[in-house]
Amino acid sequence: MSRWPGAVRTAEPLGPVEAPRSGKSGSDRGGATILGCIAISALMALTLMIAQVGAVVVARHRAQAAADLGALAAAGALAAGAEAGCNEGEEVVRLMHGRMRGCEVADWDAVVSVEENVPIGLLGRRTVHAVARAGPMTDQQ
Repeated sequence: MSRWPGAVRTAEPLGPVEAPRSGKSGSDRGGATILGCIAISALMALTLMIAQVGAVVVARHRAQAAADLGALAAAGALAAGAEAGCNEGEEVVRLMHGRMRGCEVADWDAVVSVEENVPIGLLGRRTVHAVARAGPMTDQQ
C-alpha cells in the first residue's frame, strides 16, 4: 500500500531522456544527398570538359586532312601553273569546310596552310591550324 491515498503508481524510469534532434545543431541528416549532388555536378563538368577537348582534337584532325588533300590537289594541278594549283587546292579545302590561309609553291612542291573554327560551348570559339606539303618524291641517299 502507498503512504498517500489516491497516489498513482508509475513504472520505473527508462533512462535519461534525449531531446529530439533538430536540423540546427549537430545533425548530419541530408549530408549524403548534398555530397551526391556535388559529386554528380563534378562528374558532369568533367564530362563536358572532356567532350570539348575531344571536339577540338577532331577539328584539328579535319583541318589536317583538308590541308593534306588541298596540298595534293595543288601539287597535282601545278602543271597548269602555280595559281591554278593553288586555286585547285583552295577548292578542295573549301569543300572540306576549311579556310585556306596560304598556298606557297616552290618548284614542284605545294605547301598549303588551313584553319578551321571550333565552337567550344561557354569558352567561345577557337581556331585550329594545319599545314601540309605535297610534291614529287626526291631520291635522297
